[in-house]
Amino acid sequence: MIALVLISTLGILLYGQFLLNPANRGDLLPYAMVITAEAILVVQALMAMWTILSGGSDPRDFAFHQAQAALYDRGAVSRRGLADQRREWPIVVGGRRRVVDVFVTVYGEELEKIETTVRAAVAMQGEHRTWVLDDGRSDEVRELCGRLGARYVRRLSGNGAKAGNVNHALSLTDGDYFAIFDADFVPDPMFLHETVPFFVDERVAFVQTPQAYGNLRSLVSRGAGYMQAVFYRFIQPGRNRFNAAFCVGTNVIFRRDAIDDIGGMFTDSKSEDVWTSLHLHERGWRSVYIPSVLAIGDAPETIEAYAKQQLRWATGGFEILLQHNPFGLNRRLTMDQRLQYTVTATHYLTGIAPLLLLLVPPLEIFFDLRPMNLHISVLQWVLFYAGFYVMQIVLAFYTLGSFRYEVLMLATVSFPIYVKALWNVITGKDVGWHVTGGARKAKSPFNFIIPQVLFFVFLALTSLVAVGRDLDNRVLTLATLWNLLNTLILGSFMVVAAREARRLRIQNQGIGERRRPVAAPVQQPVRQPERQPVSVRTVIATPYPNRAEEAIR
Repeated sequence: MIALVLISTLGILLYGQFLLNPANRGDLLPYAMVITAEAILVVQALMAMWTILSGGSDPRDFAFHQAQAALYDRGAVSRRGLADQRREWPIVVGGRRRVVDVFVTVYGEELEKIETTVRAAVAMQGEHRTWVLDDGRSDEVRELCGRLGARYVRRLSGNGAKAGNVNHALSLTDGDYFAIFDADFVPDPMFLHETVPFFVDERVAFVQTPQAYGNLRSLVSRGAGYMQAVFYRFIQPGRNRFNAAFCVGTNVIFRRDAIDDIGGMFTDSKSEDVWTSLHLHERGWRSVYIPSVLAIGDAPETIEAYAKQQLRWATGGFEILLQHNPFGLNRRLTMDQRLQYTVTATHYLTGIAPLLLLLVPPLEIFFDLRPMNLHISVLQWVLFYAGFYVMQIVLAFYTLGSFRYEVLMLATVSFPIYVKALWNVITGKDVGWHVTGGARKAKSPFNFIIPQVLFFVFLALTSLVAVGRDLDNRVLTLATLWNLLNTLILGSFMVVAAREARRLRIQNQGIGERRRPVAAPVQQPVRQPERQPVSVRTVIATPYPNRAEEAIR
């Protein structure tokens, strides 16, 4: 891995030197577009290489292993006869019994997914209390919690979205630590065993584990899942060295005192995870990331889900860039942390860069404007180009086991999402909350990809013009090949969207058939047994961290 990163870094630097060589400069407009796009990609790639090379050390030190060996109160286990009931083993950290709360955040996901996650959360090794935080306000979820032995919390409002949901639960609980799982992420039985011992270090605010996916069945879910693979396998471990690994919203456990220190989870953004991490690091707290997969969840399976997820994430990054610049004079961060958070805040600019590169070939085809003055041979140009792009593919082969076309496709066609996210931040437009596995009818993907459809039509027509021009001139130009490749990528995305639209149409028809009312046969009235009143605890949300009032209905 180190060898590949070093070779890739050399290739990136040589490619940058080629682009910036005044002798290679072409017409101003396309050249500026290429330089802008490639500068974003090159800088992000160099920072990724640096972060990867900084990794390799295991955050599990001697203190961790010592704390893990003494994690359970063996005397209490023996006295209470709990040898076979591992989920009730009392947890000890630093010589003191600790209380652990586990929060499962719910917002309209399918009941089967919620049940799988809650059942796994309740069964985790180590004494803990499992709380289902239901912002979907479902009576079925409440009944499910009663069957599985989990505690159920329902707010009267949805203020603050997921962060507000967690803050509200914190106003009702008093655990030393609390873990968070999204409703579609199923925790491993050993999650607490592998994460809690880190809190023997009083400076540790949270321990984050990767997001891994078990539903990589479609092009969209595979592309979305594999896009995250390098980040979780190599980037986050590298950030440990700079104390800059950040929370990703699920599969994480926090120290309660640390969250109290910053006034609760950050609620002014839908990307509450990275903002909360930033505030913790500014207060001097330490973060830990371990690459061990301790929960399996769902990647977005539809274009709608993918688009809304990326919009939310990108909006959070741009918010940091424009509203809380890590290089601001009043930011209490180390230089390494400033750099890492700046990379995070600017990462989604790499999603806008393809828009500029898609427009370069048409400028040459229609207006004869060329970005580069290629006085060198085609082979020399290919070598410069391959030093950057081909090495990225080689790295993908190493990290993912193969080159994933799905990743290239989604990276190329997602620019409208990131442009919209940047515009939303500039204009102050709010982004609604969306769950990955919501239990509702899915909309046609073409409702969310109108810009991509228009670009595909434009590029297809441009390709026809380019091919006709090259046939007249009896020479195949680089601009034509480049435009054909872009058209092919967007065209494949159109095929994916069409197949998804057909599948969802059939699926939604099935849902409609199941929901269609059926006339009930006439029956004699039957006296129903008197139903016993059920006490339902409805929790009234109050500002964090005050304790909430409770109304018994």
